[in-house]
Amino acid sequence: MTTPTKAELRAELLRARRKAAAESRKRDAAALAGHLAGIAAAGRTVCAYVPVGSEPGSLTLLDRLLSLGARVLLPVAQHDEAGGPLPLRWGEYRPGQLVDARFGLREPAPPWLAPEAVADADVVLVPALAVDRTGVRLGRGAGFYDRSLGFAAPGALLIAVVRDEELLERVPAEPHDVRMTHALTPGLGLVALGE
Repeated sequence: MTTPTKAELRAELLRARRKAAAESRKRDAAALAGHLAGIAAAGRTVCAYVPVGSEPGSLTLLDRLLSLGARVLLPVAQHDEAGGPLPLRWGEYRPGQLVDARFGLREPAPPWLAPEAVADADVVLVPALAVDRTGVRLGRGAGFYDRSLGFAAPGALLIAVVRDEELLERVPAEPHDVRMTHALTPGLGLVALGE
């Protein structure tokens, strides 16, 4: 049996996500928000994201981080003049003040922080299509997070947010991949990786 390529695995995972019922996604989002007490706390900085389409998470999750006293930074995706992805910039999350951006994204309004602001984060919640037990993350393939996570502090928790069935035994890896320290799933909660 051949191992699927990243592109094949992405397509398979996206198909499965699109098939998930809205009620199931809503339950998963509530469960994810319920697991945050051990991750976020007053005085901590958490880089998070606004989910798009069928991505796990919710605005409720972001609001929960704030209610726990965390400072929440959200990514801002930008491209260079040739259309290539740049390292993510970051903006403070303020409920009700997100703006529409390219690719159906919702982002914080300016002012934005430099890509290096991710170094202030104790926790980085990273969108993923899958993650394996060694910490290899499969993203959507644009490369924004690959260009950004290298700025994270050495002790930061890098947490791939996935559905339970997206925590896999093996994901194809490349040398530039930044490994996740943990996965966060609705049913399993916080799972340590790479041990």
